[in-house]
Amino acid sequence: MFTRLLEEKATRYGRDFVKVDRWFPASQTCSVCGRVDGPKPLSVREWSCSCGVVHDRDLNAARNILAAGRAERRNACGETVSLPAWAGSMTR
Repeated sequence: MFTRLLEEKATRYGRDFVKVDRWFPASQTCSVCGRVDGPKPLSVREWSCSCGVVHDRDLNAARNILAAGRAERRNACGETVSLPAWAGSMTR
């Protein structure tokens, strides 16, 4: 019901609504290089990627979700969308 209300509100205000897959590993994926680092306990609030970037867990997840939503909106042809490694750098 919550997503339905969000969709209706987005339509009313002329905004796009994109639902990202529930199991998308947003907090596990480096928003700079795209490497999936794997599951971490919720007590881990910061983590370092092998590319050298130190991520805040929530900020990194937000960047990945934004990139996933943008990729879905740009590729609305019905095909499966894979995020490119550079997609996270577009949000900065």
